Amino acid sequence: MKANTKRFLLIFFLGFLGSFIINHSKLKPNGFIACTGWQFILAPVPIYRLATAIATLSFNSEKLNNLGYKRDGMPYKKMY
Repeated sequence: MKANTKRFLLIFFLGFLGSFIINHSKLKPNGFIACTGWQFILAPVPIYRLATAIATLSFNSEKLNNLGYKRDGMPYKKMY
């Protein structure tokens, strides 16, 4: 099973817990961290969880931005 598929399943079924697991396992993409805080804050909004889970399937470390992830060591406001 590909890493993107594993990350999709974790985020889709576990939400912020899945995001936390991704950040503390070998599933963490190089140079990126999953936005666990946003997963926790927006837990009542199921569309965010669904959107980030689906976007995880097309995660590309070559892109500057990936929905549900931020560059490791870069603040949110300097991502764009």
